[in-house]
Amino acid sequence: MIDHFGILSADFGKAKEFYDSVLRVLDFERQMDVGPAVGYGTAGKPDFWVEDAGDRPVGAPLHFAFSAPSPESVQAFYHAALALGAEPLHEPRIFDEYHPNYYGAFVRDPDGNNVEAVFHGGGPKG
Repeated sequence: MIDHFGILSADFGKAKEFYDSVLRVLDFERQMDVGPAVGYGTAGKPDFWVEDAGDRPVGAPLHFAFSAPSPESVQAFYHAALALGAEPLHEPRIFDEYHPNYYGAFVRDPDGNNVEAVFHGGGPKG
Protein backbone atom coordinates (compact mmCIF):
# COMPACT_ATOMS: atom_id res chain seq x y z
CA MET A 1 0.00 0.00 0.00
CA ILE A 2 2.57 2.61 1.07
CA ASP A 3 5.36 2.90 -1.48
CA HIS A 4 7.37 5.51 0.44
CA PHE A 5 6.99 8.43 2.83
CA GLY A 6 9.07 11.33 4.05
CA ILE A 7 9.64 13.59 7.02
CA LEU A 8 11.03 17.11 7.40
CA SER A 9 14.15 17.85 9.40
CA ALA A 10 15.07 21.11 11.13
CA ASP A 11 18.76 20.07 11.18
CA PHE A 12 19.31 18.17 7.92
CA GLY A 13 22.98 17.38 8.58
CA LYS A 14 22.25 15.92 12.00
CA ALA A 15 19.25 13.99 10.63
CA LYS A 16 21.36 12.42 7.87
CA GLU A 17 24.01 11.39 10.39
CA PHE A 18 21.33 9.93 12.68
CA TYR A 19 19.46 7.97 9.99
CA ASP A 20 22.66 6.83 8.26
CA SER A 21 23.68 5.21 11.56
CA VAL A 22 20.44 3.86 12.99
CA LEU A 23 19.09 2.49 9.70
CA ARG A 24 22.40 0.85 8.79
CA VAL A 25 22.08 -1.50 11.79
CA LEU A 26 18.65 -2.49 10.44
CA ASP A 27 20.20 -3.27 7.02
CA PHE A 28 18.86 -0.13 5.34
CA GLU A 29 21.17 2.33 3.65
CA ARG A 30 21.02 5.62 1.82
CA GLN A 31 19.80 4.82 -1.70
CA MET A 32 19.36 8.27 -3.20
CA ASP A 33 20.51 11.85 -2.64
CA VAL A 34 18.20 14.34 -4.40
CA GLY A 35 19.25 17.87 -3.45
CA PRO A 36 17.64 18.67 -0.12
CA ALA A 37 16.40 15.11 0.47
CA VAL A 38 17.90 11.67 1.04
CA GLY A 39 16.12 8.35 0.64
CA TYR A 40 16.80 5.16 2.61
CA GLY A 41 15.91 1.58 1.78
CA THR A 42 17.43 -1.45 0.05
CA ALA A 43 18.25 -2.69 -3.45
CA GLY A 44 18.25 0.82 -4.95
CA LYS A 45 14.70 1.67 -3.78
CA PRO A 46 14.24 4.36 -1.14
CA ASP A 47 11.21 3.76 1.09
CA PHE A 48 11.86 6.43 3.73
CA TRP A 49 12.90 10.01 2.95
CA VAL A 50 14.33 12.80 5.09
CA GLU A 51 14.03 16.30 3.66
CA ASP A 52 15.62 19.57 4.76
CA ALA A 53 12.76 21.62 6.18
CA GLY A 54 14.38 24.86 5.04
CA ASP A 55 12.07 27.64 6.18
CA ARG A 56 9.11 25.29 6.72
CA PRO A 57 8.27 24.35 10.29
CA VAL A 58 8.88 20.75 11.31
CA GLY A 59 5.45 19.20 11.64
CA ALA A 60 4.38 20.78 8.36
CA PRO A 61 2.45 18.61 5.88
CA LEU A 62 4.11 15.34 4.91
CA HIS A 63 4.79 13.54 1.67
CA PHE A 64 3.76 9.93 1.14
CA ALA A 65 3.16 7.75 -1.88
CA PHE A 66 0.79 4.89 -2.53
CA SER A 67 1.82 1.97 -4.73
CA ALA A 68 -0.26 1.81 -7.90
CA PRO A 69 -0.87 -1.44 -9.83
CA SER A 70 -0.69 0.23 -13.28
CA PRO A 71 -0.06 3.54 -15.03
CA GLU A 72 -3.80 3.80 -15.66
CA SER A 73 -4.44 3.61 -11.92
CA VAL A 74 -1.99 6.50 -11.40
CA GLN A 75 -4.08 8.52 -13.85
CA ALA A 76 -7.33 7.44 -12.16
CA PHE A 77 -5.92 8.48 -8.75
CA TYR A 78 -4.98 11.90 -10.10
CA HIS A 79 -8.35 12.54 -11.75
CA ALA A 80 -10.32 11.27 -8.75
CA ALA A 81 -8.38 13.63 -6.49
CA LEU A 82 -8.94 16.61 -8.80
CA ALA A 83 -12.66 15.80 -8.97
CA LEU A 84 -12.73 16.17 -5.18
CA GLY A 85 -11.04 19.58 -5.39
CA ALA A 86 -7.47 18.52 -4.59
CA GLU A 87 -4.71 20.89 -5.64
CA PRO A 88 -2.72 19.40 -8.53
CA LEU A 89 1.03 19.33 -7.92
CA HIS A 90 2.35 17.16 -10.80
CA GLU A 91 0.30 15.57 -13.57
CA PRO A 92 0.92 11.88 -14.30
CA ARG A 93 4.26 11.45 -16.05
CA ILE A 94 7.60 9.65 -16.01
CA PHE A 95 9.97 11.12 -13.42
CA ASP A 96 13.39 10.20 -14.86
CA GLU A 97 15.16 11.87 -11.95
CA TYR A 98 13.99 8.97 -9.75
CA HIS A 99 14.38 6.14 -12.30
CA PRO A 100 13.46 5.55 -15.97
CA ASN A 101 10.21 3.67 -15.21
CA TYR A 102 8.96 5.89 -12.37
CA TYR A 103 5.42 6.92 -13.36
CA GLY A 104 3.72 9.09 -10.78
CA ALA A 105 1.24 11.86 -10.05
CA PHE A 106 1.13 14.24 -7.07
CA VAL A 107 -1.73 16.16 -5.43
CA ARG A 108 -2.26 18.07 -2.19
CA ASP A 109 -4.85 16.49 0.10
CA PRO A 110 -7.38 18.50 2.18
CA ASP A 111 -4.86 18.80 5.04
CA GLY A 112 -2.07 20.03 2.79
CA ASN A 113 -0.12 16.77 2.53
CA ASN A 114 1.72 15.99 -0.72
CA VAL A 115 0.12 12.68 -1.76
CA GLU A 116 1.43 10.61 -4.66
CA ALA A 117 0.48 7.50 -6.56
CA VAL A 118 3.40 5.72 -8.22
CA PHE A 119 3.85 2.80 -10.59
CA HIS A 120 7.43 1.56 -11.04
CA GLY A 121 6.85 -0.18 -14.39
CA GLY A 122 6.74 2.82 -16.74
CA GLY A 123 4.00 4.88 -18.33
CA PRO A 124 0.95 3.89 -20.35
CA LYS A 125 1.57 1.92 -23.52
CA GLY A 126 0.61 3.43 -26.84
